[in-house]
Amino acid sequence: MTQSRGEPDRIRPRPGRDTGQLSIEFTGMVPIILVTLVLLWQAVLVGYTFTLASGAADEGVRKAVAAGAWDRQSRCRDAVYQRLPSAWEGPAEIRACGTEGDDLVTATVVLKAPVLFPGFASLPIPVEATAGAAAEGK
Repeated sequence: MTQSRGEPDRIRPRPGRDTGQLSIEFTGMVPIILVTLVLLWQAVLVGYTFTLASGAADEGVRKAVAAGAWDRQSRCRDAVYQRLPSAWEGPAEIRACGTEGDDLVTATVVLKAPVLFPGFASLPIPVEATAGAAAEGK
């Protein structure tokens, strides 16, 4: 190359020299894409666990209110376990599921959100949902 009019030498790009660049960039981005997808999936599972817990608590209260005062506990527990999928039944904890003599029937369902897929392992943070309704038939 020759210099003309005081311009420095420039290297001219050759066509086809960047072959493989796309493959290298994609390979570098794959872990970031996968981690992002896993985190989004985990957020979906935690949200679904909240939905399951609140739905099960609502169903338990609904059945407990409809039952007589003598049968509230068992009806509530049965309704909660019928509402939950089997993968969430194991770690489920049911508290205060309709007591006798109360004007307000409450049900609290505590679940643990699964890690990556249901039935594998659980996050150490509990998901709690409470529902309540006025007792009937007093």
